[in-house]
Amino acid sequence: MVAEFWRYAGMMLTTDFVLVTGKGGTGKSAVTAALAIERARRGQSVLAIDLGSGLGLGAHLRAPNLRYRPTEVRAGLWAMTMVRAAALDEYLKTQLHVPQGAPTKTITSALNVLVDTAPGVREIISIGKPVFELWKGTWDAVIVDTPSLGQFQSYLRAPETISDLVPTGTIKRQASSLAEVLADPSTTQVIIVANPAELPVLETLEAIEAIEAEHLCPRPSIVMNRTVRSAGFTADQLKLLPTGPIKEAAEHQLSIEALQSRWISEIDVDVSLPYLMGVLTPGEVALHLADELSSR
Repeated sequence: MVAEFWRYAGMMLTTDFVLVTGKGGTGKSAVTAALAIERARRGQSVLAIDLGSGLGLGAHLRAPNLRYRPTEVRAGLWAMTMVRAAALDEYLKTQLHVPQGAPTKTITSALNVLVDTAPGVREIISIGKPVFELWKGTWDAVIVDTPSLGQFQSYLRAPETISDLVPTGTIKRQASSLAEVLADPSTTQVIIVANPAELPVLETLEAIEAIEAEHLCPRPSIVMNRTVRSAGFTADQLKLLPTGPIKEAAEHQLSIEALQSRWISEIDVDVSLPYLMGVLTPGEVALHLADELSSR
């Protein structure tokens, strides 16, 4: 259904809030950057957020020094990286209404102990910041480069974890509101980036099963990244080639196609993105992938 919608719309995304995850090394930061660039090209105001170190997304957006404060990296596209201490300080001031003159650094230092020890607190601060940016209404789209699949699922579970810990009050209400946003398919889209190989596909299938079993978010969409496109010849045609380097290269091509087809058949793929040949910088990779998305 999602794949049909994407083909019908002729574009990658239409929701306001997009969470991108995947097994490490699948190219999720490149895909996140490409999604953000594609949306900005359509004239939208886009905020891209890296919930990790900021290095991956920053490199692909040609902005290697991302900070907590959003920075415009190209027309219509702003980017930032998560700094948990800054997010906690901001939360105290804007959500819990701690007075501006209060010693928030002291309070934050004390709460950092809680963040590092209490279950769900670290995760809800991390996922809460992108949701708060969405609620501000400043951006047409907020696109988030999240950590790998295991940690991402803990982010999705965080609102329920906090709701179980806090019996009532503002924090519980906000946790419930976060959970509603994450579960709303009209607002939130989750994208899992995979590669056509055994481990990325198996981990993706396991993540989807866990997400659906716990109803953590709308069913994820699958982007199959780094797919080698068919060379257009068959095994029978291969037999006609004389022995030599050309035949060896053709045999290698067919073996790659067969292997990736085997793993692609295991999963419902919504969008396939090509393996980009040649020596490319991260910024060039993101632009090429954005071109691919724009052409759909």
